Amino acid sequence: MEIDAVLWDYGGVFTPSPFNAAHAYARAQGADPEGFVHVVFGSYDADTEHPWHRLERGELSFANALHEIGASAEAAGMEFDIGQMFGSLAVDGVDRTVVVDYVRRLRAGGVRTAIVTNNIREYGDTWRKQLDVDVLFDAVVDSCLEGVRKPDPAIYRTALERVGVSDPSRAVFLDDFEHNVITAQGLGLHGIVVGPDPRPALAELDALLART
Repeated sequence: MEIDAVLWDYGGVFTPSPFNAAHAYARAQGADPEGFVHVVFGSYDADTEHPWHRLERGELSFANALHEIGASAEAAGMEFDIGQMFGSLAVDGVDRTVVVDYVRRLRAGGVRTAIVTNNIREYGDTWRKQLDVDVLFDAVVDSCLEGVRKPDPAIYRTALERVGVSDPSRAVFLDDFEHNVITAQGLGLHGIVVGPDPRPALAELDALLART
């Protein structure tokens, strides 16, 4: 069985993990990191009516989502400043150009590539320019444009359709959030969890591609 397509998460794979940034921000203010993440991002292994989830489905503006989340954080006795929280994303010292180079080689070798991301409308132009998606990917499946977000199985099915893969076992999905990978595996895709250093995940992908 050959691998026809490799699907990639964006945040936490091509960038530092937003969850790690949230944990660091919480610790800096003496708050419980897991409790803070729950307030800001909701239960991320589900798709709910939490304001961040509605934001990622394109149902809520960034400003309105921040207002609602800020009110919840204040009620929980926590500080919430989105700029400060994500300020560490650019400074974790990990070289992720290895991921970009890997995608470039895959596509040059005829393997189809796609981004499957939970993201927000207001950030769309910025992250696409940073990653040069038109050069690297055959398809981009962005939750805020699709109206559906991981871990809803529908977003994975959309991605497979966009890259022309009818058999999920001929595709691989990489994400830094384990539950998103588990959902993909439940649909029949190969799944790889990406850690803070992406190189072990790329080595795992190497091994998988060598077996197929």
